[in-house]
Amino acid sequence: MLKISFLFFILFASIAYANVDEYKTKAKELHLSDERYWHLLLHINGGVSEIDDPRFFFAKNGKENAEAELDATLDALFNETRFDDNSSACKFPARKAWLQEKLDINDFPEVKCQEYDDTIEKLSPTSATLVFPAAHINSPASMFGHTFLRINSKYNSKLLAYAINYAADADPDKENAVGFALKGLFGGYFGKYSLLPYYDKLKEYRDTERRDIWEYDLNLSQEEVMRMVRHIWELNGTKSYYYFFTENCSYNMLWLMEIARPSTHIREHFAYQVIPLESVHATNEEDLIAKEFYRPSKRTILLKYEELIKDQNIHFVKELQEDDKLNLTLLEDQNISTQQKQYIYEAAIEYLEYSFSRNEMKKEKYLDLFYKLSSSRAKLGKGEKLNFPNPENPLKSHRAVKFTVGGAMRDSSYYTVLGIRPAYHTLEDPQYGFLRGTQIEFLNIELGATEDSLKIEDLTVLSIKSIAQRTKLFSPFSWRTKFGWDKNYVDTKANFSASVGAGFSWGNELGYLYMMVDPIYYVADKSAGGIGASFGFDIDKYKSFKTNVEFTQRYYDTGDEQLLISAVQSVNMAQNFQLKAKYEYKEKYILREKKQEDNFRILLNYYF
Repeated sequence: MLKISFLFFILFASIAYANVDEYKTKAKELHLSDERYWHLLLHINGGVSEIDDPRFFFAKNGKENAEAELDATLDALFNETRFDDNSSACKFPARKAWLQEKLDINDFPEVKCQEYDDTIEKLSPTSATLVFPAAHINSPASMFGHTFLRINSKYNSKLLAYAINYAADADPDKENAVGFALKGLFGGYFGKYSLLPYYDKLKEYRDTERRDIWEYDLNLSQEEVMRMVRHIWELNGTKSYYYFFTENCSYNMLWLMEIARPSTHIREHFAYQVIPLESVHATNEEDLIAKEFYRPSKRTILLKYEELIKDQNIHFVKELQEDDKLNLTLLEDQNISTQQKQYIYEAAIEYLEYSFSRNEMKKEKYLDLFYKLSSSRAKLGKGEKLNFPNPENPLKSHRAVKFTVGGAMRDSSYYTVLGIRPAYHTLEDPQYGFLRGTQIEFLNIELGATEDSLKIEDLTVLSIKSIAQRTKLFSPFSWRTKFGWDKNYVDTKANFSASVGAGFSWGNELGYLYMMVDPIYYVADKSAGGIGASFGFDIDKYKSFKTNVEFTQRYYDTGDEQLLISAVQSVNMAQNFQLKAKYEYKEKYILREKKQEDNFRILLNYYF
């Protein structure tokens, strides 16, 4: 009996080898290893796969050799040693499906992929959505936003869907901030895909991190979505180096969308950086977006209640979490209308959930308060549903790269201004579609050209601002930092400076004002440290016009004092065109004599 089984195995193996050789020959004749879809399945870019995990490849040189990997894949699929979830076919369903279609294969060994089948049944994929959690007001790591995919199921509730996420395998809260940033920039972490309930991602971004969420439904067919899902399964557990600016969360979502619809070339929109919002723009330019849906964050919901609750009643929202007796007396208070009470209790419940999501109370206290507040709210009857009109769609915002050209006059001398900035947004740029008070700027270069010279006016390596307005329920700090060269020091040259400042900001629908204190250090002929106190305001209510004004008084350890004034008036001519007039007053010291410098510029900014 053993001899017969052995002979049967030899016969089966011989037939398999004969078949696989025929299919390899056919694959070479069809040049399958050169096809775009095969390169997409292997994540090949520039002839080399971006997957850095050897478990993803069957051939030893599969990372660099697409043809060798195709041959090795056929060998693995025809010569299975396991016929369960550990089989090659179960681990690589997308490769198998594509090869089966292209080579008309009908004699692959039968395998039982129970885990894969159960996952597909759980997902029940029908459509896909690109999700964009917008910027987080006081987190530099989140100021660019984020993107991930949601796989929608046959079930009607979006909350029952699953999210596909890609992120660095690291915890920024447990690591040194500088070390985390440097590792993220230079590939110090592995990135990994994860599949988890969409509801959990909503809690993470919308509730815990206070980020509004935009959902962009993709016009993919069910079969295209299945292509994506099969490939996601293949990526399970694989490792690739994570780079903050290039091979990041958004970039790896682009691979999945191209797998779903290979005729798209979304990644080709990017040469040197992939910013989450820019990936949404690129997806839209490839005609993949069908419609959008907006989900307000807990913070946005609470700010809406601030508008609805009268000033004399807003304190109840927080106090209801601390005072049990207040819960009873408030219900019976005849001086407060029923509608106001409804708003107060609804806001108190939202604030309770917000506090719990930030680990500001234990679960037992949260559940007890939630029950009491919900019970009290139920006694007040049915109320009006909050109306949240869609805010400014990020798709209508300006693009990240900025080119600047213009004319300027410093005192009585004229010069031409030329500038380029690869990323991303400043407070002087068009505000539409961006979170108010946020700025991230990398490598902004402005040059001043005359007939006989070309000089640096500004070279900002990095500038971050978070001018977070304080409200009745939120009391954030504002802060900013800048590193680079500018002409704001007391001499006339462009000097390197570094500054970090903090302060407070208040605002309304018209705009906001702020006060900041900034320690600063200049590397000049004689290096100097100092401190500056600033007062400024921005008027940003109108889509077409924006005004920025700032007054700064500085005191240096050299004994010098300096007043700086900046006033900007901009007109947004189109989504990606801005006309800007900027006046700057600077006190300078020439040969120890105090001078006044006036600088006026008319600039045209084009964003692309």
